[in-house]
Amino acid sequence: MPAAGQNAPDAGVLRVDKWLWYARVTKSRSLAQKLATSGHVRINKDKIASASKTVKSGDVLTIVLERKVLVLKIVALGSRRGPYEEARTLYEDLSPPPPPKKAAPPPPPGQREAGAGRPTKRDRRKMDAFRGEN
Repeated sequence: MPAAGQNAPDAGVLRVDKWLWYARVTKSRSLAQKLATSGHVRINKDKIASASKTVKSGDVLTIVLERKVLVLKIVALGSRRGPYEEARTLYEDLSPPPPPKKAAPPPPPGQREAGAGRPTKRDRRKMDAFRGEN
């Protein structure tokens, strides 16, 4: 029996923010609500603006995250936020594979690769000789 002031939930539907949290797409329920209300979630190609929209098995969610786009088909709704193995059974990942990384060209002679860290003693001596210092 539902508590006072709450409606009985429909069988087979769940709020999208709860499902995102159960499926471990977001770390917290409040982050799931923000994701849903910010327009970064689509249910069956329809953009949503509310975290209270309901989802059911068979729906396809398109979720835009910082560096990738997830396309998830809902297989099950779940009843709790469980471990990763349990959360993985809630959806089928239909996301496109990431594009292949292009190999960076080698740096021009006399320059170091970006992010190579601090120069070694040998590198420093080569730079000093290039500059004409002792």
